[in-house]
Amino acid sequence: MQEEKNTQQNTPETDPTDYRQIRLDKLNAMKAEGIDPFTRTSYPVTALNADLKVRYEAAEQKVFAEAGDDEEKRSAGLAAIAEETVRIAGRIMSWRRMGKAHFLDVRDGSDRIQVYVRMNDVGKEVFEAFRKWDIGDIIGVEGFVFRTRMGEISVHAKAVTLLSKSLLPLPEKWHGLKDQDMRYRQRYLDLICNPVVKDTFVKRSQVMREIRHYLDGLGYIEVDTPVLLPIEIGAAAKPFVTHHNTLNMDMYLRIETELNLKRLIVGGFDRVYEVGRIFRNEGMDPSHNPEFTTVEMYQAYTDYKGMMDLIENMYRTITMNVCGTDTVTYQGTEIAIGKPWQRMTMVEAVRAYAGVDYHDWADDAAARACAKAHGVEVEEGAAATKGHVLIAFFDAFVEEKLIQPTIIYDYPVENSPLAKRKPEDPAFTERFEYFIYAREMGNAFSELNDPIDQRERFEKQVAAKRAQGNTNAQVDEDYITALEYGLPPTGGLGFGVDRLVMLLTDSASIRDVLLFPTMKPLPSADNGETAE
Repeated sequence: MQEEKNTQQNTPETDPTDYRQIRLDKLNAMKAEGIDPFTRTSYPVTALNADLKVRYEAAEQKVFAEAGDDEEKRSAGLAAIAEETVRIAGRIMSWRRMGKAHFLDVRDGSDRIQVYVRMNDVGKEVFEAFRKWDIGDIIGVEGFVFRTRMGEISVHAKAVTLLSKSLLPLPEKWHGLKDQDMRYRQRYLDLICNPVVKDTFVKRSQVMREIRHYLDGLGYIEVDTPVLLPIEIGAAAKPFVTHHNTLNMDMYLRIETELNLKRLIVGGFDRVYEVGRIFRNEGMDPSHNPEFTTVEMYQAYTDYKGMMDLIENMYRTITMNVCGTDTVTYQGTEIAIGKPWQRMTMVEAVRAYAGVDYHDWADDAAARACAKAHGVEVEEGAAATKGHVLIAFFDAFVEEKLIQPTIIYDYPVENSPLAKRKPEDPAFTERFEYFIYAREMGNAFSELNDPIDQRERFEKQVAAKRAQGNTNAQVDEDYITALEYGLPPTGGLGFGVDRLVMLLTDSASIRDVLLFPTMKPLPSADNGETAE
């Protein structure tokens, strides 16, 4: 029966290609009658579904308040509301028949609303064509708003228009799109079938807006720096490599925006930031994606202590403005972003959680012996210094304990190539990272502005990478030149937007907050392979 076909949805037992052919047949039949649903170029709407509901509710309450117990006056008031013609457009999500009356759920970008369609209202010819439409089709509806006897605010259709034909059936409504892998691959279908997913990305947009608003309010200037770089800098992250045909040279997708932003500080921009896409050719897990979004900011004439205050207040402000509270629940744990964040040096944190004291190690050999006694893995031989061992203890004993917002500062120089040394203890740098739910969320420095020291650290990085077989690593000579012109005392900070959005939306995986996460392509059907 035709009426059964036009409301079919894909079920776990159904081959969607069967329904696709049915819909293609319908499309061809329409075209044979001179009707092409893909030729419509526009359909002006007068309101979104969510707004219609709010407006009708308010108008209805006003009528009841003014009419009181006067039924005649109440009926006249509701009839006056119905005189307003509205036009909506959206996708048919469900379809129910009650005799000659048809009830559709139509979803637009704001919400769903029920649509009531009768032949007597739209005309026999239109109604006969309408009955052949399908769930998933995109339609326009002109009519008036009313409340049904069941109490649901609906649109009573006076005209219906097919705006775009859906050739593939949606997943069956009671099962929805549950396959996690497919949800990431076909985000468009995920958004259609799981409307709550859209809320995550609306909140992501709000987070981005709040970040910019906060920094702009502090006098920062937003800038853009290149994604393609001519050299592979000496940092630890592995870059993606591409080729510039015109210049006939390999180029590298950036792994950070730091060096170019600090060039701008040299040039006289005292407060700059960039919301930037970053690319790292490394592993993937629930908190890592090869391309991700960061915010890096640099401020002249402050240091890492100033950046501590900035990030703590920024998080508090963003969380309150986006979530309406400064305490959020993440994976079942309450995170008190609004309370003062704990601050500890790395030495203090290792002492507190691992029970060992950096200052008890007389030399590098003593540190390595301590690591061995506690089962902490470090590099063999003399390569592991006291600083390396301290970092290893932190990774082994501390990070997993940092659930509430915590700032860990004063990092060993061994893993802080761009941070300024502490004047009173050159083995450490003025660097901090902050952690929430046992996850590093951001990184900050008092920026190294000594070009001689910077060159030495770059050269050590490059030597280490070349020792591992990477012959492409180079010292960024132009950055050294910029430092030689003079970088003022500067505080710098960078954090991952994706991890912040994960926190504020209670998302377990970074893929849940990326509209199009990196995925391995499915094997093609024509090469004899089958998808796992």
